[in-house]
Amino acid sequence: MATERILIVDDEETLCEVLKLNLENEGYDVDTATCAEQALGYNLKAYSLILLDIMMGEISGIKMAKILKSNVATADIPIIFCTARDSEDDMIMGLNLGADDYIMKPYTIRNVIARVKSVLRRTSSNKSNSAPTSEKSNLLKIDGLCLDMEFKHCTIDGKEIKLTKKEFELLAYLIMHRGKICSREQILSRVWSDEVVVLDRTIDVNITRLRSKIGAYGSYIVTRSGFGYGFRD
Repeated sequence: MATERILIVDDEETLCEVLKLNLENEGYDVDTATCAEQALGYNLKAYSLILLDIMMGEISGIKMAKILKSNVATADIPIIFCTARDSEDDMIMGLNLGADDYIMKPYTIRNVIARVKSVLRRTSSNKSNSAPTSEKSNLLKIDGLCLDMEFKHCTIDGKEIKLTKKEFELLAYLIMHRGKICSREQILSRVWSDEVVVLDRTIDVNITRLRSKIGAYGSYIVTRSGFGYGFRD
């Protein structure tokens, strides 16, 4: 099994080196960057996890996270924010961006290592259990529910279900992120990225229609008030 790669992005160079040393002792392959600009020059899709400080230079950790989540090649890389900003609003903002954990400074190395292992274990499990495919890689299947990603075709037990373009894209996005709550911001940036102004209510309406159209599978779409939507069996 390939060694999991971790990128640490923090403007405190000494802290980067301490974390790097300790994570390497745990068997991880670790790189560091002292600013977001430097990190964005790396081949980010090669990393299994990013430890990201919020308070940096011109490109903050929040802005870098938005860049990562808006790019299909890096959107699924787990992020742990490590920061001295400890307000509840900061934490909620970070988690709503799609961060997998939030560690407040000062922290112990043991705490960071434990959080890293937990996130990697969880995301690895999600990948192994996520959006099952058939022998054709363009199909997404959950029991009798099937989405043909090439022909944009939805069926339930072989019977075609008529979905609008946005309904199809929304359902596909939720299935591809099965087992994870996706924030409104993530859904809007991926499904409605081509539209200038979209109301939050638009997502609610499409979720309601989807639940109605896919029958019993509608209960697979879950709502987490204040956080977003997800898909589970």
